[in-house]
Amino acid sequence: MNRGYKNLKKYYLPMLILFVFETVAVILCLALNNLFYLFNFSYIGISISFGIFLFIKEYKYARRVVQLLVGLYILIYLGIIKNENMQIEGFWYYLFTGVFEAATIHYVVAKIFGPIIFGRGWCGYACWTAMVLDFLPFKIHRHERKNIEWIRYIVFMLSLCFVATLFIAKVKHLERVMFISFIIGNIVYYVVGIAFAYIFEDNRAFCKYICPITVFLKPMSYFSLVRIKCDTDKCISCNKCKKVCPMDVDMTDNSRKRKNGTECILCMECVKSCPKDAL
Repeated sequence: MNRGYKNLKKYYLPMLILFVFETVAVILCLALNNLFYLFNFSYIGISISFGIFLFIKEYKYARRVVQLLVGLYILIYLGIIKNENMQIEGFWYYLFTGVFEAATIHYVVAKIFGPIIFGRGWCGYACWTAMVLDFLPFKIHRHERKNIEWIRYIVFMLSLCFVATLFIAKVKHLERVMFISFIIGNIVYYVVGIAFAYIFEDNRAFCKYICPITVFLKPMSYFSLVRIKCDTDKCISCNKCKKVCPMDVDMTDNSRKRKNGTECILCMECVKSCPKDAL
């Protein structure tokens, strides 16, 4: 019976994630009387939970499966087919128009309040930019982190100023403009992200230095309920977890002030690398 309880306990996280997304799906569906939200958040929740289940089953490419399932859905279906700008520009656009739909709801759920529960897990499992960048060869970052994180705040303000200017100038056909900006913005993100990956030999250089979404994610991630913790009694200070972490997080420190603690993307590379199952 004890063994059965331990096996069940392993599945708490995927069940928790699924429960959160299904709750959001039902609430939004009923509140806005739109079945799309039931489909949208159910699909994302099932995809992420499925990936975590695969990880528990020790499937090597579990996280990549989720990245493709969610990333391609948002990029191709929502972005290109449904003409929704899911970048931060889309968030500002819908916010300025007073429409609580699409990108606005996406950001509120996944990138503003969601991180209180799962931190920056979105970056590890659902980001359509990182989905491409993680295919690059620099999975393990071997160089000192650069002090250029201020770039993300500039990009954040530029996105806000861009949308504000469109409204102030009363540009016509704004929806079309936003769709074009989504296409161009993604191309720019991919080009810059790949360039930075090769310059710094780090797949996640874009996430660390440029991505404007982290302005929302980092503060909320500090309070994250889902966190990787270290059993200090098991830890032998081999530092293997630090060497494989793509975001340079010190997982041996359980405090919320640990080094780069708000940047954990729950990729589980540290967990897989620990020889003593301390994480």
